[in-house]
Amino acid sequence: MRCGGMPGRSTDAKGPSSRRQMVGLSQRYLFPTCLSLPLLLALTACSGPEAPAPAATPAPAAPRRRGPTMTRAEIHEFLARLRALDPEPTTELDYTTPFELLIAVILSAQATDVGVNKATRRLYPVANTPQAILDLGEDALKRHISTIGLFNAKARNVIAACRILVDRHGGEVPNDRAALEALPGVGRKTANVVLNTVFGEPAIAVDTHIFRVSNRTGLAPGKDVRAVEDRLMRVIPEEFLLGAHHWLILHGRYTCKARKPDCPACVVRDLCRFKDKTPGAVS
Repeated sequence: MRCGGMPGRSTDAKGPSSRRQMVGLSQRYLFPTCLSLPLLLALTACSGPEAPAPAATPAPAAPRRRGPTMTRAEIHEFLARLRALDPEPTTELDYTTPFELLIAVILSAQATDVGVNKATRRLYPVANTPQAILDLGEDALKRHISTIGLFNAKARNVIAACRILVDRHGGEVPNDRAALEALPGVGRKTANVVLNTVFGEPAIAVDTHIFRVSNRTGLAPGKDVRAVEDRLMRVIPEEFLLGAHHWLILHGRYTCKARKPDCPACVVRDLCRFKDKTPGAVS
């Protein structure tokens, strides 16, 4: 017979062997045993060979474990995102001249920018040059900056620095690291701030915020501020060096805070290596 047609008269014998074959076929193909042998044979002939079993889907590859420090590509992306938030960053200290910034940075040691700005708003209208501060005198200077911590020692350093600026540099702030660090009250960090902010040098002043961000995120881990500074200068791409100082300070001050970092609002949280991220809804 033909597939799909009606079974014709079979010339095969229908002995016990044929009946056993019919039962076996009905069990194999789940046909009712009441069907005639010719019909079963016709149906099985039309069914064709059994379809092969589908290939097993390969298991997804395990995600690659990240190291404790960022890769070069991640560092570039990290800084690109911070730059997108603030394309032209600068210090939050108030100043209009290189000298005003120098004095503000000297006063900012163990003090907040807000507190320093409050004091310099009183001081600078009265004296904002090296000679004017020398004429003001140490006692009067102390009264103007008395709201800042360690104001007695800072006043002595400012007076001594002003004397050197007048005697050796014509009252100008030098664009030279060695000359800056020779001033009383000026260390490497203060010199870096002045060189970067005033003179546009690719320098990074590692304060408590930059030290924390560099170690916590895996950007540039280091045991001390100089180790972090040196590593930052090595790993930060040249295009970001001028603004990196301010981006990292601002990120540490307002997002990657010491006690409770604002991880849900952080734009670089997926790149950060910090394990104990603050929980919360991601905006």
